[in-house]
Amino acid sequence: MVAEQGGTPVRRGLLAVYSLLIAVPLLVVVFGSFKTTPDLFASPFGPPAAPTLDNYREILGDAGLLHVFGNSVLVAAVSVPVTLILASLVGYAVARLPRWPARILFGVFAAGLAVPAQAMMIPQYVQFDRLGLRDSLFGLMLINVVVTLPVAVFILSGFMRTLPRELFEAAALDGAGPWASFTRVAIPLSLPSLAATAIFLLVMHWNDLLYPLLFIDDPAKRTLPLALLDFSGEYLTDYPLLFTGVVVASVPMVLLYAFLQRWFVAGITAGAVKG
Repeated sequence: MVAEQGGTPVRRGLLAVYSLLIAVPLLVVVFGSFKTTPDLFASPFGPPAAPTLDNYREILGDAGLLHVFGNSVLVAAVSVPVTLILASLVGYAVARLPRWPARILFGVFAAGLAVPAQAMMIPQYVQFDRLGLRDSLFGLMLINVVVTLPVAVFILSGFMRTLPRELFEAAALDGAGPWASFTRVAIPLSLPSLAATAIFLLVMHWNDLLYPLLFIDDPAKRTLPLALLDFSGEYLTDYPLLFTGVVVASVPMVLLYAFLQRWFVAGITAGAVKG
C-alpha cells in the first residue's frame, strides 16, 4: 500500500510530462494556423496576437486542398470497408476452422506483418505499372487494402477467437449455416472490435504518404499528405499554411474518434479479461 501511494505522484508526474509533450506541439500547430509567418516566428508558442483566417481561405481556395481532400475521402471510404469485410471473413474462418487449417491460414496473413513494406515496394511498383494501376486512385485503394489486410486480420481473428463456441453450436442447431452464423452471430458480437479496427485502418489510410508518393504522379489524383508537401521546400517552408493544412486534415480523424470513442474503447479492451 505504501509503495502504491508513493508511486501515485510519480505516475501523475509522468502523465503530466506526457500531456505537455502532446499539448504543446498541438497548440503550436493550432495557434500557428491563425498567424502570419512573421507573427509565427515572433511568438511561436503564444496565441495569435491578431488572428487571421487568410491561411484557411488560401488552403480551401487557392491551394486547391478541397479537391485532394475529396481524393483522400474517396480512397479511405472504399479502402476501409473493403478491408474490414475481407478481414472479418478471414478472422471468422481462423476462429472457426479446425486447429491446423486455422494456423496455416493465420500464418499466411501473419507473414504479411513480418515483411517490411519497403522491401515489397519495387515488386509492387513494377506489377502495378504493368497492370496499368499506377497513377490511379483505384490502384491506391487496392494497395491500401493489400498492405493493411494482415493488420486487420490479426486484430479481428484475435477477437473472434474469444467468442463462445456454444453460440455457434446453438445457431447450427437452429439450422443456421456458416454464412448465417457469420452475419447473425459473429458480426453483431464483433461490432466493438470492428469499430476499433476501422479507426486504426482509417488513420493508416488517411495519413499514408509513402504509397501515394510512390504510385501517384498526376497532381489531380494526390491525397492530403502528398499535397501538404507543397508547403515545404528545400530552402523555404510556409509553416502557417502547413499548420493550417495539418489542422484541416486532422478534423475528420478527431470527429470520427469522438463519434466512435465508446466502441473504440470497448474494442481494444474486449477479450482482455475473462469473466
